[in-house]
This record gives sequence, structure tokens and C-alpha cells, in this order.
Amino acid sequence: MAPTELPAWDQAGLALAHAARVPWLDSVFVVVTWLGSLAVLLPLALLVWWRWRGERSASFVALALIGASALGHLFKLIVERPRPDLFPPLITMPEDWSFPSAHAVQVTAFALAWTLRPGASPGRLEIVVLLAAVTVVIASRLYLQVHFPSDVIAGAMLATLWVLLLRRLPAWRENKQ
Repeated sequence: MAPTELPAWDQAGLALAHAARVPWLDSVFVVVTWLGSLAVLLPLALLVWWRWRGERSASFVALALIGASALGHLFKLIVERPRPDLFPPLITMPEDWSFPSAHAVQVTAFALAWTLRPGASPGRLEIVVLLAAVTVVIASRLYLQVHFPSDVIAGAMLATLWVLLLRRLPAWRENKQ
């Protein structure tokens, strides 16, 4: 995709992320970005499911993560948006399409599903930690120059819609007696 075809705010977001590069942040974001990976989140979701098997909340988190990830990858195949090439990436460029960001989809789905799981009443600290994880993963994808800002926003929105729709299904509703 030529820079002239990009929305100005996508270009500006990548330029801002590029301008913020410093060696210590390079190291931080190369590690932090893994928090949005299925390699980290899927074992964590399966561990939650195994630990609390028999509780609906455990399977809700796993299903939310797996379903959101599948939807994100389906959209990648439909949209076929190339990865950014305005600035050199700091990691090996992923070989799949750019839109939407799978890391943004996955970390958002996990965090929101954990927060909204049946029977949950997360505290403020828990919510802040989950929001911080989503924020740093999304920022890492821009900082590393592997996604456009619109990719990560769309990924977070897709995950949010999926989790909210999933939560509205009768199987996940709270029993009102």
C-alpha cells in the first residue's frame, strides 16, 4: 500500500511511533508484544479452563479468546491488507495480513472475557492491570511497525463486539431468580 493511499492518521500514528524509538523501549516492546500472542494467551486460557473446569466462567474465557482469534484471522483473509512499510520494523515482519491486528484482537478478547466472565466481580486493580496489558500490546504493535493504527483499533473493536455478543447468549447469562 502506497503511503498516499493511507489515511493521514495511520501515517501520523506510525511516524509518531517511529519517532519515539529508543533502545530501552525497543527491548521492552519486543517482549511485551508477546502478551497478545496466542502462544501466551491460549495456554493461559486453557489453564484457567482446566483449573476451574465445571465453572461456566472458565469456558467463557477460552471460547471468547479462540472465537475472537478465529474471527480476526478470517477478516485478515477477507481484507488482505499488506503490512506497513513506512519505517523499518523492529521484529521480523509477520507473514500474514495486517488488518486487523491479531494481537489486539486476542489480548482484548482475553482481558474483556476475564472481566465479564459469568459470576465475576473484578476489582479495580484487576481491571487496571488488564487495561494496561491491552494498551501496551496495542502500543507495541505500532512501535514495532508491524501494524497500522487502524489495524489495532479494528482488532480491539472486533474482539469487544465478539465478547459482548458471546456474553449475551443464554448459556452465559446470569441466572435471575
